[in-house]
Amino acid sequence: MTSSADREPAPGAWTTYRRLLGHTVNYRGLLVVAMIGMVVEAAAGAAFVWLMEPLTNEGFVDPKPEMALVLPLAIIGLFLLRGAATFCTDYGIARVGRSVVRDLRELVLGKYLRLPSSRFDTEAVPQMVSRLNFDTEQVTQASADALKMIVADGLTIVFLLGMMLYTSIKVTLAMILIAPLIGVVVWYVGGRYRRISRGIQTGMGELAQSAEQSLAAQQDVKVHGAQGFEQSRYSALANRVLRLNMKVEATRAMSSALVQILAALALAAIVWVAIHESLAGHLNPGEFIKLMTAMMGIIPSLRRITNVQSVLGRGVAAAERLFAILDDAEEDDRGRHRVERVRGELVFDRVGLRYARGEGSALEDVSFRATPGTVTAIVGRSGSGKTSLVRLVPRFYEPSSGRITLDGVPLADYPLADLRRQIALVGQRVALFDDTVAANIAYGIDAPRESIRAAAEAANAWEFIERLPQGLDTPIGENGALLSGGSASAWRSPARSCATPRS
Repeated sequence: MTSSADREPAPGAWTTYRRLLGHTVNYRGLLVVAMIGMVVEAAAGAAFVWLMEPLTNEGFVDPKPEMALVLPLAIIGLFLLRGAATFCTDYGIARVGRSVVRDLRELVLGKYLRLPSSRFDTEAVPQMVSRLNFDTEQVTQASADALKMIVADGLTIVFLLGMMLYTSIKVTLAMILIAPLIGVVVWYVGGRYRRISRGIQTGMGELAQSAEQSLAAQQDVKVHGAQGFEQSRYSALANRVLRLNMKVEATRAMSSALVQILAALALAAIVWVAIHESLAGHLNPGEFIKLMTAMMGIIPSLRRITNVQSVLGRGVAAAERLFAILDDAEEDDRGRHRVERVRGELVFDRVGLRYARGEGSALEDVSFRATPGTVTAIVGRSGSGKTSLVRLVPRFYEPSSGRITLDGVPLADYPLADLRRQIALVGQRVALFDDTVAANIAYGIDAPRESIRAAAEAANAWEFIERLPQGLDTPIGENGALLSGGSASAWRSPARSCATPRS
């Protein structure tokens, strides 16, 4: 299933990345420390390359005794400084990245819980969970790892290139002639990564959905002998994700090899020009070694800058999907008629309901009055719209026509929290959370122990609860898996509903 977020056109990669980086503002102190570490790390690397000239000229070509002590101490000092800078960079960037992932996970889950129920009709829950787990994990690579590679390797290239220009403009220009070709490779690879990465993230959601459906219905799968069918369906999705991942890896490998070939051409050009400069007396041995060392230092940085498109492409594609969720319209909660307790007169006046993706109407011209102190039964055959009607009361869905009032006030005029506080709902499928009996009865409220027990007694559930190994503190497992079927159904919602008085 493809969600609406997957079908929407993606914004520009830079716009998305800039918005993603906006989530790092709360951690700018750590970012500043990490940036300083990157500058020191790149400068220390450039300083080591600079030492190649005195090391060659004054250590070997024309040896000086004092260099036997000065140069080793300088090398040790540089690498101690670089090691400290690397630690600050790695820790700061990792902390920022993981914090951004945590923040996005909290924002996306909170957003999901505020979306209208119709949104859950268009996207499977496993795909939503995949976004929370997989997409956010890809984001940390774009917000942290890619940023580190871009800045650190970019600074290394700038420092070493500046040193090369200072040493010999002609030799450096020979290398710069190859740079535009490398830029073209980086641009092409970046676009391809983003396209493939969006397919991978959609595929991961479908993969999670297939596995969740098979495992949740494992008894039905077994009794129908459909293990092979489910396995083949999952395998087809897994193979699609594999093919997409291999396209990413093939693109990465080919681009890396091409960059190395172009770098080799630049190196050959440097050697050719350097030899001619040396013959003309414009380049000494130390300067040549310095230029070659700088060139060899630039090549790995260029290769990593090229490969960062893979990480950045996946992260930006994941961020586009996450931001599409955060930008979705939430439930309409503009009601201002606040209330603590209603009388409970519910009136349906010519109400109709049509689901966004359904054919025909679920409800048409429904009118009735439910008065306080009475029981109103809605009776009809299966599929006649009884559940749809009930869903309108807590405003999980909005009526397509007509109006619903509670104590004479339209439902839309109540704040959602006030309206839903008046309602105790026992649906066809009731969820039990993987927690204790007490936590499930008092779900969402801080109820005293006495109230929890009173609710269990009112629901006729206390008789079996007190026989459990730990009473109210007994863990029940996911959806009551650790309880017997009869025990679970005996107190699912009645006990929970009694934990707080409602109309």
